[in-house]
Amino acid sequence: MSELPPVFIARSLDARIQEALLDTPAILVNGPRQCGKTTLVRQYATALRPYFSLDERNLLQAIKADPQGFVRQNPQAVIDEVQRAPELLLALKAAIDNDRRPGCYVLTGSANLLALPQIADSLAGRMEVLTLLPLSNAEINAHAVDFLQRAQNQNWPATALVAQRSGAALVEQVLAGGYPEMRQRATATRRQAWAKAYLSTLIERDVQDVARIDDVTRLPQLLAMTAALSGQLPNMSQLGGQIGLASRTAEKYLGVFEKMFLLRRLPAWSRHELSRLIKTPKLHFLDAGLQATLTRLTPELVALQRQRWGTTLETWVYAELLKHLSVEPQAWFLSYYRDKDQVEVDFVLESPLREVIGIEVKAAATVLEGDFKGLKRLRDQCGDGFITGVVLYDGDRCLPFGPRLWAVPLQML
Repeated sequence: MSELPPVFIARSLDARIQEALLDTPAILVNGPRQCGKTTLVRQYATALRPYFSLDERNLLQAIKADPQGFVRQNPQAVIDEVQRAPELLLALKAAIDNDRRPGCYVLTGSANLLALPQIADSLAGRMEVLTLLPLSNAEINAHAVDFLQRAQNQNWPATALVAQRSGAALVEQVLAGGYPEMRQRATATRRQAWAKAYLSTLIERDVQDVARIDDVTRLPQLLAMTAALSGQLPNMSQLGGQIGLASRTAEKYLGVFEKMFLLRRLPAWSRHELSRLIKTPKLHFLDAGLQATLTRLTPELVALQRQRWGTTLETWVYAELLKHLSVEPQAWFLSYYRDKDQVEVDFVLESPLREVIGIEVKAAATVLEGDFKGLKRLRDQCGDGFITGVVLYDGDRCLPFGPRLWAVPLQML
């Protein structure tokens, strides 16, 4: 890569952690392994709030043997990888009920902790859960996280953007993913080597923190298949059948991948809330670098296999939108749009007031009127509730394409 990130990169989630520490007894920073959680939370360790990592085997065994004793000795603490000792949460609950002071515990988890069956108590009302995903484009480039605000106000730059962040530079940025360690590797080959080792470690070691699976040998194959299906509607019977798994087993394994922050299901958008629950969700990977590694997409192949590049680029946009929403104080709903005529919009952002922003992703450097077909259909559905429709493309200028419709360079993310 032309630019390597510094060892420490300011994280946008930091402001929300500081805010939560002022009024909440416990804060849980959830997110995948190696995304930067430890670096982020260790800055909150003090003499009164010491740091502990449950990756240390002896410490983990001591806490499992006597979780109440550990909490008594540490009325404040930063505890890393807390999913390794689920019994600790009950002891924390009792301690918090006796002392409701804010900011006592900062926890991290490399699995979606509240979705794990062995977690006995969610610490409801006592803990705020925040999600840290791999580095965002804004964090890497030390830019303000302002895409959502710009879209709401349709406040796009009038002049051309920096050209070196498009074309081949965009390909390099996307394929490098967002994991700090992966981005530190100097070449695409070395970055993919890191990603392969990372995924192998997750499956061989961390899966057992999430679910009891006797045979993990089919998990790598299923994960590679879901990477190829990123952005599509999965057929569980067909997906499982190709590797000899029943549809229910394949569904269970996809749930494991979700809890490990490898992928997520994107629900369908509808004006009717019930329809959102009925319609089939899309599968999306949470990191374009891992998705590209699993599908063996290299910078050299991008020019030859544009459809595969489009899939990875859409994965990258999805992850960037999630990262923007994770630091947004308001709860926006992220979904996709598809109607009975198979007219689609890649992403729909809906505010708490039911105002809608539509986003379409295009890998090309040219935008045509026909690229706005789905956004116009969504605009007709929403009426006055439609804020704007955006086609993200590989260009350098923000261009209006009619009322509330814009072509916006991908680098604006």
